[in-house]
Amino acid sequence: MTAPLLCVQALQAGYGEMIVLKEVSLEVYPAEIVALVGSNGAGKTTLLRALSHLLPWQGNVIFDGQSLQDVPTHRLLTRGMVQVPEGRQLFDRMSVEENLLLGTLPDISRPRLQQHLEQCYQLFPVLAERRRQLAGNLSGGEQQMCAVARALMSGPRLVMIDEMSLGLAPVAVDRLLDTLQAIRTQGITVLLVEQDVHAALHVADRAYVLESGHIVRTGSAAALADDPEVQRAYLGL
Repeated sequence: MTAPLLCVQALQAGYGEMIVLKEVSLEVYPAEIVALVGSNGAGKTTLLRALSHLLPWQGNVIFDGQSLQDVPTHRLLTRGMVQVPEGRQLFDRMSVEENLLLGTLPDISRPRLQQHLEQCYQLFPVLAERRRQLAGNLSGGEQQMCAVARALMSGPRLVMIDEMSLGLAPVAVDRLLDTLQAIRTQGITVLLVEQDVHAALHVADRAYVLESGHIVRTGSAAALADDPEVQRAYLGL
């Protein structure tokens, strides 16, 4: 069997003395879309912050067969890990293309940079049309596209996306979900953290359910969508 690209083992993390994640373990395999779902406050964003080394953590995180225990935050990008943060966090007074260029690796060659730009514009044609516009003038859905495209500019192996659907119209969410499928066909792995459980299970291969800092369920996305407890707690059925 293929080894997992990301393996999280007994991860604990929190804020000061408040422990939010308690012995969280999960695996993400190459070219998978894996969803981490749960209610607000379950610890989903905390997990991504810990994986990005924005919070101290205990346990073990293995990426591509190597421990990330002593890897500084700025080296994660060169390893192939990148996060799309909640709320997009674009630079509103910079153009779309300037925002995209901020996602590139510092030593990237000019031809490679141009290749990444063109790949992003093929995925998101609207960004190509508006590349000179200020990012702050885009719609919410277009801003989320820009945030995802910025993450892809580094040529990552794993993209971790935090609350992609937050504040977006359903049609914009559907377009972004289609894009995740396209990203996966390029061999890029996606860890999708989502409060919109229906959207996450629709696009994911597998999923984990996080409650109060614990993984309480895991399985194929289809199986979890049919799980009566998941339906009752998260899908309103």
